[in-house]
Amino acid sequence: MRVLGIDPGLRNLGWGVIDAEGSRLTHVANGVCHSEGDDLAMRLLSLHTQLSAVLRQYAPDTAAVEQTFVNKDAVGTLKLGQARGIALLVPAQAGLSIGEYAPNKVKKTVVGVGHAAKVQVEHMVRMQLPGAVINGPDAADALAIAICHAHYARAPGVAGLYEKKVRA
Repeated sequence: MRVLGIDPGLRNLGWGVIDAEGSRLTHVANGVCHSEGDDLAMRLLSLHTQLSAVLRQYAPDTAAVEQTFVNKDAVGTLKLGQARGIALLVPAQAGLSIGEYAPNKVKKTVVGVGHAAKVQVEHMVRMQLPGAVINGPDAADALAIAICHAHYARAPGVAGLYEKKVRA
């Protein structure tokens, strides 16, 4: 099973692709889509174009996206939600099933602690995907999301609780 993990962000949208065969995880690729443009619509279009290219190149079987948390800055939360919309739309257009995971769920799955620091998450991603060259913290988070999805997608009866089947 090839899994695409996506860490949504309006400026930097992290992505990571892994192969999962049984309990064995293998790093395929990772990176960051940097939004371009002067206005919100152009930035979202830029993310859509770049993420679509990632899907065409790596042909994942399934995808996972981190859920948005609400913070004190309502405008920032709204913009993150719009970037998250792109993160959900692109795999949906490809007909993929999409898992959605809370940040604490991802951290608990990868690190063992739900409130782990970003440094701990990146360290554990490197441990689980030896030899992977990680292109920054957003890509590390995306790989962690992919690892989390691979874990739950292969657990009988659990995947349905965290995964939504999306039809294009």
